[in-house]
Amino acid sequence: MPHQQHVSGPLSSAYDHVRKIRVAIKKISPFEHQTYCQQIQILLRFRHENVIGIRDILRAPTLEAMRDVYIVQDLMETDLYKLLKSQQLSNDHICYFLYQILRANVLHRDLKPSNLLINTTCDLKICDFGLARIADPEHDHTGFLTEYVATRWYRAPEIMLNSKEEIFHQVTSLSAGILGSPSQEDLNCIINMKARNYLQSLPSKTKVAWAKLFPKSDSKALDLLDRMLTFNPNKRITVEEALAHPYLEQYYDPTDEPVAEEPFTFDMELDDLPKERLKELIFQETARFQPGVLEAP
Repeated sequence: MPHQQHVSGPLSSAYDHVRKIRVAIKKISPFEHQTYCQQIQILLRFRHENVIGIRDILRAPTLEAMRDVYIVQDLMETDLYKLLKSQQLSNDHICYFLYQILRANVLHRDLKPSNLLINTTCDLKICDFGLARIADPEHDHTGFLTEYVATRWYRAPEIMLNSKEEIFHQVTSLSAGILGSPSQEDLNCIINMKARNYLQSLPSKTKVAWAKLFPKSDSKALDLLDRMLTFNPNKRITVEEALAHPYLEQYYDPTDEPVAEEPFTFDMELDDLPKERLKELIFQETARFQPGVLEAP
């Protein structure tokens, strides 16, 4: 039956008679987009309870016969966007969801409510890794990130300000309207000189206290919000520090936080690969799920 779980590609739900659970089945076809291959590569290497995993992959046994690929995943009843539209979340729900998002520690690049799947027991799983990237340990990540494509309203200030698009004006509602005018030190980190000059031309604004905007909210939650929405990413709270923040202390256990067994590395970039090569890569990545091949994890 059709299902509305938010991931790329046509999606249906079915009953898994072996595991005795309902699952989501996503159809991938054709093989023209590198995002499909990239998501398979990442999800097969990323085993985490807060990341939507791959239960099984169904396809034809030969490359020539492979027209479609069916990916079997956990079925989640809703997503955070729909939940926020239908009801107001309690502080406990917000705390638990935020903890689950942070502990996944993913360079997702398009994290938004509709990409956060939730089930009836409030378990949260991040989905749609089409824009995700693997961090290069040899690359200097201390400066501002370069441009990437993401849902505009959820982009970080540094992405908006360093974009080639004429969209940096939109960040001023956050940077100047709520966070106050950035310091000269923060402005010096902006690569796009046009954006930097534009911000410098604006009238000076004083930061608005979060407690004034959200007077009924938990003070610990507002403190964490303030640290996460710091304008300069070099001064922003890290994931590890956020997990250890007092607001999340009821869930945080440093001895029970998952760590990747080894860094993710790929032999090649997938951008601009021809359709035939993308199909070959998907065929290779999904071979482990075929009968007679080493059992999938």
